[in-house]
Amino acid sequence: MYRSGTVMAWNVFRFCTALRGLGSIMILLVLGVVGVTYYAVVLTNYGPSLISGSGILDALIALAVLVSFHCLLVMLLWSYFSVVFTDPGSVPPNWKPDLDEERSDTDPLTTSEFGASPADSTNPRVRFCKKCNQLKPPRCHHCSVCGRCVLKMDHHCVWVVNCVGALNYKYFLLFLFYTFLETTLVTLALLPQFIAFFSDGEIPGTPGTLATTFLAFVFNLAFALSVLGFLIMHISLVAGNTTTIEAYEKKTTPKWRYDLGRKRNFEQVFGLDKQHWFIPSYSEEDLRRMPALHGLEYPSKPELESQEF
Repeated sequence: MYRSGTVMAWNVFRFCTALRGLGSIMILLVLGVVGVTYYAVVLTNYGPSLISGSGILDALIALAVLVSFHCLLVMLLWSYFSVVFTDPGSVPPNWKPDLDEERSDTDPLTTSEFGASPADSTNPRVRFCKKCNQLKPPRCHHCSVCGRCVLKMDHHCVWVVNCVGALNYKYFLLFLFYTFLETTLVTLALLPQFIAFFSDGEIPGTPGTLATTFLAFVFNLAFALSVLGFLIMHISLVAGNTTTIEAYEKKTTPKWRYDLGRKRNFEQVFGLDKQHWFIPSYSEEDLRRMPALHGLEYPSKPELESQEF
């Protein structure tokens, strides 16, 4: 048993190390798909259609596609790199919970990752991470890939080469949202060209441009369908004010203390300022008056807290 446990731990360590090593490869892969798509939509199909002026209707359609494509692409890349380069949230040095925070987080210590705090071993409701050797704020989890505790951790995403946590979860959702819109637009824009591949007529273009168009359509269709599933899942998580990890941990819990209603749950992720809802940033006012956006304090239902004590 001891040997098998050691081998398993070693395999997990190697897996986490491999995920760290993906790093720039995943970013280059994303940029590669964007490049292929840009070449197929702008340089091969709708750019020439707009310039040639073959017909006013065709020119208007090409203009609409190109404007929409570039606007969504800017928002997609802005959201993507915001997730990549934004720290998801780290535990402040020497952090200690207030009394209310100690009472608000009652996650059971069921794995070897957690243990009683040496500084407060009499309080079983204060969580302690043995790997980081520090106390853990409410809704905080340890990421084995990043090697540290992350505030309100949702998951570690290889596509963004970063953890998704309290400080970049909104940016991740916007990345999914704009990716779905962009890939859907590209799929619909390239659908006539894709259908033409299976017709008997002659298709204009070189073998290289035709192959690029075909690959761009297939890639974007696949991404649109897969991202739609993730987007629906995360919309449901936001509506319940929970994360992917918490949804798994509380699967047997009938009530969730952080569920404050869909409107307040949404505001804890996107803020109160409607002008910032669809851009990867927060207003200074929201950051000042909403502690939940900093990942350390989360309001909860008092009636649920009282039932647990």
